[in-house]
Amino acid sequence: MPRTGRLTTAAATLAAISALATACAGQGGGATADDPKADVTLTFWHGWSAPTEVKAIEEHIARFEKAHPNIKVKVTGNMTDDKVNQALRAGGDKAPDVVSSFTTDSVGKFCHSGAFADLNPFLAKSGIDKTKVFPKTLLEYTQFRGNQCTLPLLNDAYGLVYNKTAFAAAGITEAPRTWSQFTEAAQKLTKTSGDSYERVGVMPTFHGYETAPMRLAAQWSPAYFGADGKSNLAADPAFAKMLTAQKDLVAKLGGYGKLERFRSTFGDEWSAEHPFHQGKVAMQVDGEWRAAMAKDAGVPFEIGTAPLPVPDDQISDYGKGYLSGTIMGISSASRKQNAAWELVRYMTTDTAAVVAFANAIHNVPSTLEALDSPDLRVTPEFKTFIDIARHPKSNTTPAQADGGTYQLTFQDFAYAVEKGDVADIPAGLAETDRQIDTDIAKAQ
Repeated sequence: MPRTGRLTTAAATLAAISALATACAGQGGGATADDPKADVTLTFWHGWSAPTEVKAIEEHIARFEKAHPNIKVKVTGNMTDDKVNQALRAGGDKAPDVVSSFTTDSVGKFCHSGAFADLNPFLAKSGIDKTKVFPKTLLEYTQFRGNQCTLPLLNDAYGLVYNKTAFAAAGITEAPRTWSQFTEAAQKLTKTSGDSYERVGVMPTFHGYETAPMRLAAQWSPAYFGADGKSNLAADPAFAKMLTAQKDLVAKLGGYGKLERFRSTFGDEWSAEHPFHQGKVAMQVDGEWRAAMAKDAGVPFEIGTAPLPVPDDQISDYGKGYLSGTIMGISSASRKQNAAWELVRYMTTDTAAVVAFANAIHNVPSTLEALDSPDLRVTPEFKTFIDIARHPKSNTTPAQADGGTYQLTFQDFAYAVEKGDVADIPAGLAETDRQIDTDIAKAQ
């Protein structure tokens, strides 16, 4: 399952994080004076809830405690960012010392508010050069304005998962590499049934699970902000090109209304009723977990994976994709920050630990050495996402002081475009820029 925060929950989270700015101010004095070799118990909160994931965390912590016999870790799972924020605001012995979050969109807020401690001094004290440990893109979404208040804990790469059996039946011999090939394949793979569909080549609407605007925009290598820090959606042609291409694909597959009615018949994204598993969708924009989930669901067809297609004029960049992942940080209010750092350092930088955890929950490793480790279990389907994670042009959405609010604003505009409610995309993007700049100014 993906380790990324959902934008639908991020909006509520951001308000709570903002309230931490005052609560956390001034709480850092003396927080790093603890002796990491003294007997201590840390409180660690994470968001994993599936039995296999919880078991993997327990095994991960057991390995850490064996290596650090003086440090015990009290683990609490299935914790949302809202619960974390409430606990950090309340403070006291019940608040977590270490937090793992799926909401990468909140990093800017975590750093800007001071909710999480800056890890740069800990990295320096441990002699760790973060640029040699973590891929560049992962460092981009775990820090804000030089404040490395979180570190990557596993990684998600987004690509294309497809029905190879359906491809063969349609005479398609390989995964599409360009957007025009993608559009052509989607049309060939679509089978109508009266006023609806038996199958769509791809569900191109932005509510189609992982087919979010940010995932597709990544293939155009966009710059969300200019050198002056201002929103750059109108100035960078990547955004208008992506929105136009997606809207054209929606039209060619039957139109927004018809597609959305079919989408309403889809099962839950994390169940065996997923439309890709059910054969209702031939190509799925998704992460490294989907192929394994489809196999577990017992699909009767052969599965293929590939990078998402790129614009026709960027074919040399084929192989790139959108990256995100889980983040890990230390509460600024913790009085056990040196001991907490030992846990964060182990879970995020120890190659054997990262590989074991990645193998256990089928996510992409988050360090350069772990990506190349011979102990990493790599199936042909999984290798695609390892390669996307390594690609120098893979990119992410940058951290901002308003967290993921700017992404929500762009996403809402993209929804309006695909529905046909926007007559002038460049003008709409310019208005969206103004709203984003206003929101960020308020968050400063």
